[in-house]
Amino acid sequence: MDKQVDRSHYAFSVYMDKQRWASVWHQLDEVLRLRPQSVLEIGPGTGLFKAAAGVFGLDVKTLDIARDLQPDHVGPADAIPLPDKSMDVACAFQVLEHMPFDMSMRALREMGRVARKAVVISLPDAKVVWPSTVKIPLLKTRRLMLPNPLFRAKEHVFDGEHYWEINKREHPLKSVMAAMHDVFPEYRIRTYRVHENPYHRFFIFTL
Repeated sequence: MDKQVDRSHYAFSVYMDKQRWASVWHQLDEVLRLRPQSVLEIGPGTGLFKAAAGVFGLDVKTLDIARDLQPDHVGPADAIPLPDKSMDVACAFQVLEHMPFDMSMRALREMGRVARKAVVISLPDAKVVWPSTVKIPLLKTRRLMLPNPLFRAKEHVFDGEHYWEINKREHPLKSVMAAMHDVFPEYRIRTYRVHENPYHRFFIFTL
């Protein structure tokens, strides 16, 4: 596939809103919890994850087809040019939706091939929810995702970047999860939406 955007797409004033910053926190939190010695990031984008991860001692290598992003490895996500089990963790944040669904599942399989311990990804979830926080004195704060009762899944239309999104009509969460289980039948899968940015849904695959 050809690259979809140039480096200017990731300008701070255009790309890095507060909601995306919250997602980067979750990216770091999930990967750091796995205590990896080596990490492969598919689609480095701004380079922020790699830079922040380095502050906390993580050795992150990047892969992309776009040479202007200066990745450590140049190549497609569905044919990663690295040996089997050569990295502890492979991750891709808001990346796999930029390729057709079948190709994204091949890319996910490739990530599992090169990762020894785990795979961490995030994907867009189009289902509208209303994040709410309930604070009761002397009790634990509760964070809720209230579903919009009027939500109806829409057909996805390619916008020049996203080929598909979770909970669009063609790809309800249940069918996406089933496809992921087919890719990784031996993995445990944990998923959640970021409270500060519900459009981003994380998946953590562990053996």
